[in-house]
Order: sequence, then C-alpha cells, then structure tokens
Amino acid sequence: MKKSITMAALALAVSFGAVSCKKKVTDAELQTKATTVVTSNPNASVEVKDGVAHLSGTYATQADKDAAIASLKAIPGVKEVMDMATVAPAVEVNAVDPAVLAKVQDAVKDFPSVKAEVVNGELTLTGNVSPQQARKIKESVDALKIGKYTNSLVVK
Repeated sequence: MKKSITMAALALAVSFGAVSCKKKVTDAELQTKATTVVTSNPNASVEVKDGVAHLSGTYATQADKDAAIASLKAIPGVKEVMDMATVAPAVEVNAVDPAVLAKVQDAVKDFPSVKAEVVNGELTLTGNVSPQQARKIKESVDALKIGKYTNSLVVK
C-alpha cells in the first residue's frame, strides 16, 4: 500500500513537472522572428544571442527606430534589446539667396530660352542654347562669383 501511494505521488509529481516545463525558444528561432521585424528597413540588422537582440543599422527617424525596438521586445523569448542603431541626420536643403537668384536671372535675361531657378535647393540653369551662347552664359554667371550652381543647359 505504501508503495502504491509513493508511486502515485511520484507519478503525480512527474506529470506536474512535465506539464509546467515550457519548450525553450532557441536563438535561431528568435533570430528568424527578429529578422522579419527589421526587414522593412534595408539599412538595419539584428542579431540574437542568448535571448538578447542586438539591433544595429541606420533608421530614417527616431520613431522608426523606436517602433523596431518595441516590436523586438514584443517577441516572446527576447529578454532584452541592445540598441546600437543610429538615426540618419536630417538632410538640409540649402536655400538660394533671392538676391543671388535675381543677379543670375538678370545675367541670362538676354537668352529667352534659358531659365535660372531653384531646383531641390540648388541654383540651376536650364534651357537650349548654341555653343556660343553657352560660353557667354557661363562667363556671365561665373563673373558673379555666386559659388556652386548646376548648369543643365542643352547645347545644340
């Protein structure tokens, strides 16, 4: 009788132990899940080691980076996220001084097919001109000493 009670208690203990044991998630499985989280950003990568996700790369905004970190933390089995990622600096668009634009427009006023305008924050010359006109326009604009500009004139 004692043996059967002992055996029953042992069987009960083993069954509780077997039910309460969860399958441990491997780093390879976590790596697969973590990689799917960062695939939307081609400049980012993640590596999982001992349940810790190491996020690296460059994100366009802080909000994008924060969202990736939150998504990694939400993966069951990820203990911690090590943030080694950076946020790309904002691209500055240089504004062209209106006085400079006016000077250039005045310099090319004798060439009706030529336009001086600001494109993507940079002074740009566009239009169709002859080789002689192109040379005169370049000399006129360079004489103003305005600095960098884009010459998109088409010489015909």
